[in-house]
Amino acid sequence: MISFAECSARERLALLLDPQSFHEWLPPALKLTSPHLAQLGVPSSFDDGVAIGRATLAGRPVFVAAQEGQFMGGGVGEVHGAKLVGLLQRALRDRPDAVLLLAESGGVRLHEANAGLIAVSEVMRALLDVRAAGIPVIVLIGGTGGCFGGMGIVARCADHIVMSDIGRLAMSGPEVIEASHGVEEFDSRDRALVWRTTGGKHRWLTGDCDVLVEDDVAAFREAAIAALDARRPVTLEGLEAEHARLAARLDFPGAEALDLWAALGVPDAARIPDLDVAAVTALGAP
Repeated sequence: MISFAECSARERLALLLDPQSFHEWLPPALKLTSPHLAQLGVPSSFDDGVAIGRATLAGRPVFVAAQEGQFMGGGVGEVHGAKLVGLLQRALRDRPDAVLLLAESGGVRLHEANAGLIAVSEVMRALLDVRAAGIPVIVLIGGTGGCFGGMGIVARCADHIVMSDIGRLAMSGPEVIEASHGVEEFDSRDRALVWRTTGGKHRWLTGDCDVLVEDDVAAFREAAIAALDARRPVTLEGLEAEHARLAARLDFPGAEALDLWAALGVPDAARIPDLDVAAVTALGAP
């Protein structure tokens, strides 16, 4: 077993995809870095924190992007976002079997706030265009940095989400919530609370991710292969059903994940944090 969380972005690509099949666009030698960081005197990265390219997965052509959580928390800036948009726009032209996004990001890079916000909106538009063209977009979330902010929204725009039990997905990160509303609202140092609220088990139980896997690259690869045909057309009926589901969630009693799980009918909800992935998925989706 190789931990997905402990791998770098490029290590994940090498292990997840078919051997030697990844061809990177805008590779490190081009040193495509952010001009904004240099102006602020902030160290930049040779790839601006994301690798993009084409590859094969189980012999099938895919386009893929992997965010590097070790560089500025995978934050999205102008160049980082433009690389993601370019990948998605090229998918419309070349029509791979799927687009894979290995997401690890805290959201918009604060050093490039306006440029990052625009970039995220362009990524969402391009992703929905790809889905409308019938090309599935599969998001894999299992890095230590989680998937928050604008990238959390991007992930929920995709056809299919795969998470590990230690992956995290949310709109606002724990530190952001605490800074905005105080530790009484959300204690970001309470790791058990953080994972109950944003972790993979919670997201699977609430229907916010499609597949829950162990923190293992092989498990992510297997789930990604199974999802290559997971097209989910964007329809008015589907959007209305999603809105109704989210609206109903607001009426659940209590303010804790445990309360929500119990309200969803999860048996022995208090035991969920201690169960492994197999035991949680054996309960069946609520």
